Amino acid sequence: MSTPPNTPAAPRWHSARPWFTWLVGWALMLALAPRLDLANLAMVLMLTSAVASLWLPGGISAGASAVAVIAFNWAFVPPRFTLTVDLHQHALLLLAMLVVNWIISGLVIRQRQLADAARQVAEREMRLRTWGDTLRDAVDPAAHASALHAALADATQAPVAVAVLRGLGAQPEDDSTLHVGPVNDEQRAGLAVCIRDGRAMGSGTGRYNELPDWYLPLRGRGVTLGAALVCGMGTERNGLELRPHLQALCDQMGSALHRSLITAQELQAREQAQLQATRNALLAAISHDYRTPLATIMGAASALHDQADKLDAGQRRRLAGGIVEEAERLSRLTDNTLQLARLDAPAVQLRCDWESAEEIVGAVLRRARRRPEGARIKAWIEPAMPLLWCDALLVSQLLENLLDNALKYSPAESAVSLQVRRQSSEALLSVCDRGPGIAPAWHERVFEVFQRGDESLRDRNLDARGQGAGVGLAVCRAIARAHGGELRLRARAHGGSCFECALPLRELQDAPPEEGPP
Repeated sequence: MSTPPNTPAAPRWHSARPWFTWLVGWALMLALAPRLDLANLAMVLMLTSAVASLWLPGGISAGASAVAVIAFNWAFVPPRFTLTVDLHQHALLLLAMLVVNWIISGLVIRQRQLADAARQVAEREMRLRTWGDTLRDAVDPAAHASALHAALADATQAPVAVAVLRGLGAQPEDDSTLHVGPVNDEQRAGLAVCIRDGRAMGSGTGRYNELPDWYLPLRGRGVTLGAALVCGMGTERNGLELRPHLQALCDQMGSALHRSLITAQELQAREQAQLQATRNALLAAISHDYRTPLATIMGAASALHDQADKLDAGQRRRLAGGIVEEAERLSRLTDNTLQLARLDAPAVQLRCDWESAEEIVGAVLRRARRRPEGARIKAWIEPAMPLLWCDALLVSQLLENLLDNALKYSPAESAVSLQVRRQSSEALLSVCDRGPGIAPAWHERVFEVFQRGDESLRDRNLDARGQGAGVGLAVCRAIARAHGGELRLRARAHGGSCFECALPLRELQDAPPEEGPP
């Protein structure tokens, strides 16, 4: 970046350009002296003085102009090679030359100062914008403490140190406080005081003006999350002008730190709320949906235990069958609830491998057709279907839930179709039925926990055997999203519903991502 405004640049009068300009001007005047009158030679002198003042400081430029006028009098004004002036008009000419040279030099120097100030403002604005862009894209702004250190050092060309707190409520003395740049014990104590007070310290700040260094807080919204130390700025001539710029850099860092910490707290709060919601869902499922199958099992088992001698073989088979059916229902409910709790946990990991769609569907069909209504299931798999990178147990559970839902809420004589086909870069697993369908307003709500669909539509299905717990579809969508896919509900043209699970297909030669244990 360019030279900071308070950094002493190389003196302008050390440059060869102004002295070369004077040399060329005098050579030109000496060469033209036989051909031009005194007034025209004076114009050449004033032009040379104006050009040289572009590089010379104000005092040196004024002195050079005065020396040039005296030399002009000695070299060109009659009587030549003396400092005597015989004619009043020549004295007036020399005086006018001196005054005009000074005015021109003053105007040029003033414009140069304004240009320097504009350049300094542009540099600071560019530094602030670049720094803001850096912090806006930062995931952890604390990691950019070294970048702040570099920005402050670039702006001041002075020793700099930065201290950043690692969290809201942290103290400067904590071991977790991040320090960038060397500091002694006194400076470390000054940084701690600056962080606690949230106000700048040092010369010109109104607090501890006797200090030679500046201590600038990293301020967020109502909180200070660090401080910066800029050494030796109390004695700098342009320090008072530069300090607001340095404070702006620090405040940008403080605001970014505050946003980052607030975002982390919000994420933690959401995770806690999600865990609490899952915990409440488990309790609700146990207290409400587990009671019915347990009561049925306990009633049938009690009847078999206490009245086995009074029951005939058919009654005992019906009671035993009820126990088996309700136990299977309870097992499915338990599996769904536990999977929902696991999949809702942050950073869930799956046991994925290359799996055959035919094997997954075959295993699901074998289990489903053990039930009397399982004969209604018609399956079709697209030939040459590529292997799926998935957790086979979870995908099997997804299909079993969808089939159980379709069999439960469709007429007893209607078929339920299970299809697996390729659609672009996805594998589409669909389960379709000819039931009463689901109202459009419920197409998303049915995937929420403990939502069982539109009561009015479900009551029309007189063959529906019992109501679900309202977690099966929620588990299905959670399984699909855990695989990077999506589960959608589509209404069929002639009645019924079709649940479509789109899972991304991977090329077999690609190295699959590492999956850890759940």
